[in-house]
Amino acid sequence: MIVKTNQFNLLQGIPRKKHRKNIEINYKNLPFIGKDIWTLYELSWLNVNGLPQIAIARLEFNITSKNIIESKSLKLYINSLNQVKFKKSVNLIEKITFDLNNCVIGEVFVKLFNLNQIKNIGISKFSGTCIDNQNISIKSYNYNKSLLESSFEEKELVTESLYSNLFKSNCPITQQPDWASINIIYTGKKINHAALLKYLISFRNHDEFHEECIERIFNDIQNICNPKKLSVYARYTRRGGIDINPWRSNSFLKPSLVRLARQ
Repeated sequence: MIVKTNQFNLLQGIPRKKHRKNIEINYKNLPFIGKDIWTLYELSWLNVNGLPQIAIARLEFNITSKNIIESKSLKLYINSLNQVKFKKSVNLIEKITFDLNNCVIGEVFVKLFNLNQIKNIGISKFSGTCIDNQNISIKSYNYNKSLLESSFEEKELVTESLYSNLFKSNCPITQQPDWASINIIYTGKKINHAALLKYLISFRNHDEFHEECIERIFNDIQNICNPKKLSVYARYTRRGGIDINPWRSNSFLKPSLVRLARQ
């Protein structure tokens, strides 16, 4: 059973194609696989007796979908379900899946968790080497991919898992800050950690959606540093009860669904 109401009209899709064209990614032959993983912390509805129900939802968007979803519109959509009755939670899942599929014009996976299940997940952190504690001088906070040039060393291939908790970009609609931890796993010529950190910090004044930032980072590192394998995974802090966690990779290494301290 799919509840037919007008909540769908609240959702706003944003085409992926325009941004991918701007950063010269072939939309029809993507250089990566991946998902956009969203967590909804403020999901509530009514059962058939009118008793409020709560859950935490995980949404997984296929990156081949035509659109991404503007996060504020999703918040308004989720809030519009607060007073809607559903016979079973599976009917809520069907409703959300149906509406999101139609908004993004692609496949969306929806799963609900009760509070005990989320508690069992616990708080974790990225594995690997944190590159934040370096004695370096930062002179610019404007996006600059040239900071990656000559950042890789002409030595034998290495495999590294690096992460930073200092990433910040800005919402292109509200200009509000988007905070994230970013994990970069690669196999290739060793990338200079100071250069990589400066590059990530150069996004501090940059206006772009979460998914777009991560695709830009993947594209820049791949084109400039030319690793054999590359995965870029960001876990953003929540805003409006939602966190967004994009992942892009040219290998089949799947991201760990960790929950970080700021989430």
